[in-house]
Amino acid sequence: MKKGILCLLVIASLGMGTAVAAEPKDVFKGKLFAPNIILENRDALQLSKEQFTAIRAAVVEVQAGVAEHEWDMQEAYQALMLELDESPVDEDKVLEYASTALLAENQVKKKQMAMLVRLKNLLTADQISHLESVYGNR
Repeated sequence: MKKGILCLLVIASLGMGTAVAAEPKDVFKGKLFAPNIILENRDALQLSKEQFTAIRAAVVEVQAGVAEHEWDMQEAYQALMLELDESPVDEDKVLEYASTALLAENQVKKKQMAMLVRLKNLLTADQISHLESVYGNR
């Protein structure tokens, strides 16, 4: 019974995470801009070659850094799911695996946030103003 309830809670929380990922709420709307938004507006922003190169480098850097943490997260979730198949379920192990997965996920989000801030810092005040006017009111 305890295993079933724990499994349902894990699945429900994972499902909620998936639902959030499917329809992300942009809490930084108009303040930070994803690389695709910047590149879609490349002509209007009149990005310099140096800006474009720096944006590309920032994206490549975060992608490389994120990959390692995503592997860690996946490994921890797989271990967690295997532990849920045990009878009885070792609550301490489940919580340890969940903590490991959440720490890796947090590292991914921190790297992504750092990249978004770096991208904004690469833009001029006029470029930021343009993006804010286009995307700030959506």
